[in-house]
Amino acid sequence: MLIRYGELSTKGKNRKQFVTKLAQNVKRAMQDLPEVRIHGERDRMYIILNGADYQLAEERLKPIFGIQSFSPAVRVNLDLEEVKAAALALVQDAHEENGTFKVAARRSHREFPLDSNEINQEIGAHVLQNIEDLTVNVKNPDVKLTIDVRKEGVFLSCRTILGAAGLPVGSSGRAMLMLSGGIDSPVAGYLAQKRGVEIEAVHFHSPPYTSEQAKQKAIDLAAKLAKYSGQVQMHIVPFTEIQEVIKQQIPESVIMTVTRRMMLRITDELRRKRNGLAIVNGESLGQVASQTLESMLAINAVTATPIIRPVVSMDKNEIIQIAQKIDTYNLSVQPFEDCCTIFTPPSPKTKPKLDKIEHYESFTDFDALITKALDNIETISVNIAETEQVKDEFADLF
Repeated sequence: MLIRYGELSTKGKNRKQFVTKLAQNVKRAMQDLPEVRIHGERDRMYIILNGADYQLAEERLKPIFGIQSFSPAVRVNLDLEEVKAAALALVQDAHEENGTFKVAARRSHREFPLDSNEINQEIGAHVLQNIEDLTVNVKNPDVKLTIDVRKEGVFLSCRTILGAAGLPVGSSGRAMLMLSGGIDSPVAGYLAQKRGVEIEAVHFHSPPYTSEQAKQKAIDLAAKLAKYSGQVQMHIVPFTEIQEVIKQQIPESVIMTVTRRMMLRITDELRRKRNGLAIVNGESLGQVASQTLESMLAINAVTATPIIRPVVSMDKNEIIQIAQKIDTYNLSVQPFEDCCTIFTPPSPKTKPKLDKIEHYESFTDFDALITKALDNIETISVNIAETEQVKDEFADLF
């Protein structure tokens, strides 16, 4: 596989760091294919499959951010006769009856005896001599044979597959994603990853009010996000005791505000322990009572950490469209309760006052409850390859 870089090709002196991070992400996505070898160069990346399933490799590469496009390719030695033979085999396999083709050569290795135009002419003539029903169309060919002459060899391909673009996940630092079971937070995580943010998911679990199915749904959503980087660390926070205390001690109209403040405090402490730089959530301005500007102000007061809200200006339909695109929507609409929906008052305050919120909280030792929750967090690694294997095992049952 020949991988072409997108936006990271503009990074100048820092390009090596971005390429290294992209190579790490590709390696993680291919970790169950031990025969695969990855070589990240300054302006191209090469994946040597060594017999691995190229269709599986294609599917793994498509969602990885930082890849502009990629091509299944054949590599041959810097020998014109080998190039001719490989070119003919590729076009014979790809062309249809009475089809058209063109050759697009690129020579970065100047010691090769032919320049780009001469390669185009030589290989094009050889293909035409051996395939009778084929003609040349340089503007809109049915088959475009690309030839890349490099020091490492000559790479030939007839297919170009668009990648996910963006920046390699992890190149912009780490952040904690507040992952509920809803539609918005997975979309927020996806958009943060596209800008190079490595996310660690934080999910709040309150048994018996929230079920094991709700917990599994959140893990499945994390698995959908894992395909963009190979894996996602997930922290499952026991939140039952804190929610019960909030219900007992806090006025009903501001239960949601205090609940969100406690979630944010826990997430921020996890961020500090995990060397994160920010917190990501799925808040969309005005969508619910806890997402008015006044509510955000009261909730955010517990931390000075940057809060990234990728979907803050989107309406629900826009968010749903992205959720459908990244295949999280059908999971998100499964009817399992999450922490944000239990104990929700019928008339929550949309303009809570920070001084009153802090006054209500002062009667309860929330610090001790937060410490206890942090001490009992379950951390798991959600891996795309393992998720695919589990899916395949279940498929055998039907």
